[in-house]
This record gives sequence, structure tokens and C-alpha cells, in this order.
Amino acid sequence: MTPSELIDQEIADHPDWRGHTMAEIRRIIREAVPDVTEEWKWRGTPTWSHNGILCICNAFKSMVKVTFLNGAKLRDVDGVFNAELGGNQWRAIKIFEGDPVNARGLKKLLVAAVALNATKGVGKARPARAGGARAAKPATARTRPARATRKTTSRASPARKASRAARGATSKR
Repeated sequence: MTPSELIDQEIADHPDWRGHTMAEIRRIIREAVPDVTEEWKWRGTPTWSHNGILCICNAFKSMVKVTFLNGAKLRDVDGVFNAELGGNQWRAIKIFEGDPVNARGLKKLLVAAVALNATKGVGKARPARAGGARAAKPATARTRPARATRKTTSRASPARKASRAARGATSKR
């Protein structure tokens, strides 16, 4: 089955309000990002991507949860996020039975997530290597340096050495 068919099946497996809510979320995602890629990840999670993951959607016993993996980096002007607010990576929207889906706010978050994913990888460009292959390490870098050993010379004071000599001790500790 394709990921889209698996998402269809996931929605069908929840014939109650959760399936209807997931279908509504999917419709909004497709409207906001027409060229979105639907994926099926982590053995059962509907996922929507565009140059990276935008969001995932899961049905739970008492809610439907939409999680934006980079939600902490998005401006939530409409205050749509209501869960996972303390972390520094993702943000989520928990929708309970009877709650309306904020389509306008969700679309704004999706457009912002697409823009964020478009900026990933932009920054300091690394120079390309010939043929795309990784350059080999120099021969000296491949071998481990010899392990430094600690000197075991005695650091006894002159008085202690004299005491040992007086007792006739010939071995060092």
C-alpha cells in the first residue's frame, strides 16, 4: 500500500469524530501545501513533508494530536499550539471531541513550516571535493600516537633518601 492509502485506512479505522477530524486536518494540509508529500513513518504515523517533515497526526483515545517537528521555531500568531509548549523542538495541537479545527491558523503554521524547511541547509557552504568523494586522512593522522608513559622516578626528599641509605635500603618503592 502507498502512504496515502495507509493514511486513508488510518482515517477509516476511526469512524468516529477522530477520523472526521483527521480527514479535516488532511484536507487543510493539502490545501495549504498542494505539493505536500504524504508519508507513513514509524510503523503507523501519518506524516506530511515538504523538503523535510512538516507535521504528523495521530489519533488517541480522547484526542487527535497534530505535531509540528520544528514547531518551536514557528511564529504561532493565532495561538493554535496548545501542547508541548515547554520544549525547544516541537509543538503540538491537541484537538478533543467537539473542538473545532482552526483551519486558518493551521494553514499559517503549515506555510511557515514550509518556509522554514526551505531555509534548512542554507548557511556556510562547504567546498566540494573532486568527484564528491571524501578526501583520505593523511597517513600521520591514521595512526595513533604512542601512549605517553608516566616516569616512575622517585621524588623522595633528600632527607628521606639519606634515611633510606642509612637503613641500607637498596630498592626503591
